[in-house]
Amino acid sequence: MAVAVGFTTAQLVLVVPGTGLGWDETIYVSQVGGNAPPAFFSAPRARGISFLVAPVAALTASTTAIRIYLGLLSGGALFTCLWIWRRLLPPPVLACAGALFASLWITLFYGPSAMPNLWGGLGALAAVGWFLRAVTGTGDRWAGIGIGIAVAVVTLMRPADGLWLALPLAASALLVPGRRRPMICAVVVAGFLIGAAPWVIEAYAHYGGLAARLHRASEIQGGLGWHLAVDDQVRALDGRILCRPCTVPWKHPFAAVWWFALQVLVAGGIAAAVHARRGHAAVLATTCAASLAAQYLFLIDYAAPRFLLPAYALLALPVAECLVFALTGMRPALRPVTATVLVLGLAGHLAIQYRVLAHVVGGNRAMRENYTATAAALHRLGVRPPCMVSGFEAIPIAYYAGCASRQPSGHDASITPDGITAAARRMPVAVVVAGSAAQPPRYARSWRPAVLPHVHGRGPYRVYLSPTAVRSAKEQEAPR
Repeated sequence: MAVAVGFTTAQLVLVVPGTGLGWDETIYVSQVGGNAPPAFFSAPRARGISFLVAPVAALTASTTAIRIYLGLLSGGALFTCLWIWRRLLPPPVLACAGALFASLWITLFYGPSAMPNLWGGLGALAAVGWFLRAVTGTGDRWAGIGIGIAVAVVTLMRPADGLWLALPLAASALLVPGRRRPMICAVVVAGFLIGAAPWVIEAYAHYGGLAARLHRASEIQGGLGWHLAVDDQVRALDGRILCRPCTVPWKHPFAAVWWFALQVLVAGGIAAAVHARRGHAAVLATTCAASLAAQYLFLIDYAAPRFLLPAYALLALPVAECLVFALTGMRPALRPVTATVLVLGLAGHLAIQYRVLAHVVGGNRAMRENYTATAAALHRLGVRPPCMVSGFEAIPIAYYAGCASRQPSGHDASITPDGITAAARRMPVAVVVAGSAAQPPRYARSWRPAVLPHVHGRGPYRVYLSPTAVRSAKEQEAPR
């Protein structure tokens, strides 16, 4: 309980104040309410996080309200997931695992964020816990239901994560000697199919079928196949939300020290768990973590720290086994030295995590100020709801301005140039271009150009305004 309360408090104090919705968040939130009409929902995305924020987003467009709701919910979910493991691991190990996972800057930043990855991690933690309770003969009649629900939640958030979680769980239920449970395998498969059902149904309703959606999703993600992205993930740990393409220099190696230590601590934790006759739990958690991480380390050519949150949630368990054993299982004469080393190491780790978190949160607050200033400028230029924004960074700019976002090309193509021209006869339309040399699309070349206000780290931006926007601006300026 203390870990969950601390996790929630840290989010509310360090992350929530002043932060705004990022690009992906505006897409997910706009589907169920928020500040603008629904943005185009591209093929790789799943609607799980939209369902999660719907109770608040449908009632208010307040980003702070959404953040507080998700912060409280994620704290409660962390407590619940650790509670599932209470019959499998001793309280010190669970408390340590929860604290380690909750103290990562990635976990803290995405706790109150409208993004699916943390929820996939918590769902994976719950699924493996319920699975072990079912196959170890604890007599828990709810374990089977828990497995199905947890796998379904992970799949609903990110179908690929659900698949890579279900594979080792199903294999374990069928292949591990002495613990074969065909019925548990069926439950795992059923949970995956239930969680994937909305994504599959939507594929046939809007994307031309399942195969077409999978093909388009692969295209948008750069083509799924063999791509070594381990180094990209390591470089991204210094505070990059998205590293695509990840050709940036590795400026802050200390931010990734814990990532390299993780491998050693996991191995030590498995050994400690085997010694304590809890080896099956540590091995299964590590196997599922490796399966969940493999797609992001070896199958896509870009990186984002949040992608590995499900793996980190599970690996926190064997790491905690290692640390608890180092404090309690060593010879008494060595314990003071071990404790000192661990305290100093953890203090340094927390200091680095806090520094990176402060950097990321600061960048988010600057982003919110930039988009807010851009939206205010569009309003002064006559682009007010109902309205449409296209062009450079159209999705977040449109959300902050309260407009629809539509693109005639690219990953988010959802309208033709003729469609934009037709819309411009009914409502104000703005086409944003970046850079002084950038040219507008052909259909907007006769529209009125304007310069958007320069904001720190952005621009220069120009916008081309449809005649309806110009008329709207003149009406606003006319004396009443």
